[in-house]
Amino acid sequence: MNFSCHRHTALFGLPALALLMAATGCSSADDGASAVVPSPDAKVTELCQNLDKVLPKKIDGLDRNDPEPRSALTAGWGSPAIILRCGVERPAKMSDENALSGEVNGVGWLMENQGDGSYRFTSGLRRAYVEVSVPTKWVQRDGSGSLVDLAAPIKKAIPEGIAD
Repeated sequence: MNFSCHRHTALFGLPALALLMAATGCSSADDGASAVVPSPDAKVTELCQNLDKVLPKKIDGLDRNDPEPRSALTAGWGSPAIILRCGVERPAKMSDENALSGEVNGVGWLMENQGDGSYRFTSGLRRAYVEVSVPTKWVQRDGSGSLVDLAAPIKKAIPEGIAD
């Protein structure tokens, strides 16, 4: 683990070093993203675990960088991370099939602008809802590549249908 500040440890020992770092505000340089882990029923959880097994190591050229806490229901790529959460609740805006914003390689998506330049995409017409949050940095670079790269795994692991 890399730290953003360095201390001489020979005189202090690990407990004193940990206390000193906490008091001075040092943090890990490899701090990762975090994501709320969804809590779907057992059937959806199984679908999401199947999705996790087929997710790519890279999307849109970005390496996998899973958020904390680690879970088969969440995944991430890049930094700041594009975050995938499987088994989320149906968004309020997704009241029917017409609420989908578009389709990418056979997967329908509801697109929601988050107001800060980032976007949240939620799959529709599948037995489990999959949410993909794309930070502003990747939207500006055309973050749609992430949806292209996720379409095949979603189609493979999450059958068509209605999740509710």
